[in-house]
Amino acid sequence: MTSTQPAPAASLPCSILLLAGGRGARMGGQDKGLVTWYGQPLIAHVQAVVRPFTDDLIISCNRNAERYRAYADRLVEDPQKDFPGPLAGVLAGLAAARHRWLLVLACDAPQIDAALIQALLQARAPQEQPLMVQQAGQWQPMFSLIPRRLLGELRQAWDNGERSLLRALAAHGLQPLPCAADDPRLSNFNTPELLSEAGPKPLA
Repeated sequence: MTSTQPAPAASLPCSILLLAGGRGARMGGQDKGLVTWYGQPLIAHVQAVVRPFTDDLIISCNRNAERYRAYADRLVEDPQKDFPGPLAGVLAGLAAARHRWLLVLACDAPQIDAALIQALLQARAPQEQPLMVQQAGQWQPMFSLIPRRLLGELRQAWDNGERSLLRALAAHGLQPLPCAADDPRLSNFNTPELLSEAGPKPLA
């Protein structure tokens, strides 16, 4: 007899989007994902962690596509050419995603680990509500899990002038995944100072 029990949430297929489409203003205009950390571009560190979790790895980039191509199954870019922000990249990623869920991560958070990815996937609700890391009460939009079914509504919000990913998701029952204030996995190295001050690379 065939089981009618739903599959465990962590085993459901998931597309993954790495956001690397910003202008890198705080990096002096450098393409953040390609800045070197411990001998490799930041994007390479993030990609190595998330690669085992998906057969649909997407990178949102607005320049240097030839360099990013090695780290993704597909590339997407913003329809506007003025670096309109992460919500634009998320919309492009949702439109391209092959699976019902899209995990969104920043390219400049190289200390993320498999345990955090697993926790996000396990926290998926049957009602398919969006999920976001909440660090000591503060939402962290660059660590989000979004159901693809919201694409149309998020596009409508964009057309109505919304540019905040957090506000756009908050309108759809956004759920928190709590993390500690000092959780190093959430560190964003988005300035040269933060990159140079980063501690030792954690063991895999």
